[in-house]
Amino acid sequence: MSLRDEAYVLSRMIGDVLDPFTRSVALRVSFNNKLVINGTECKPSALVNKPRVQVGGDDLRIFYTLIMIDPDAPNPSNPSLREYLHWMVTDIPATTDASFGTEVVCYESPRPVAGIHRILLVLYRQLGRDTVLAPAIRHNFSTRSFSQNNNLGSPANVAYFNCQRETGSGGRKLTKS
Repeated sequence: MSLRDEAYVLSRMIGDVLDPFTRSVALRVSFNNKLVINGTECKPSALVNKPRVQVGGDDLRIFYTLIMIDPDAPNPSNPSLREYLHWMVTDIPATTDASFGTEVVCYESPRPVAGIHRILLVLYRQLGRDTVLAPAIRHNFSTRSFSQNNNLGSPANVAYFNCQRETGSGGRKLTKS
């Protein structure tokens, strides 16, 4: 098991959201030109605009679906909205970025109010163009069910980061007198 695979297990993404998978295509995610490295922290203020998501591959006839979810909504201690769907783009041609796909669920930036949230960007290879149906709701989305219902199989790649409210845990502020 590689360190990256171990990180997926330790963060409980494998188990809570995904089954084990093998990366089969490159995935590069950046917010405001800042590269997302798996497991790093991003503040909500840096996530206001949708990310740039570049997909690898070498055949423009292959299409991908990207989903961005929060499995810890509204609170990691009680994720009653698990999983919350923040964004979905389908029909992304290989070797391009998400802007070349079809946005079927518009981007909604993460804004956690309590705890540290795991935010996942999951990339799936589609069977063909126009083969993925948009979900009806954002809350209580199931990545596993969505994948099965749309014949997507295992993820082609996953990127993830942690996010918590801008002010941290809300400790006492010190002021000058």
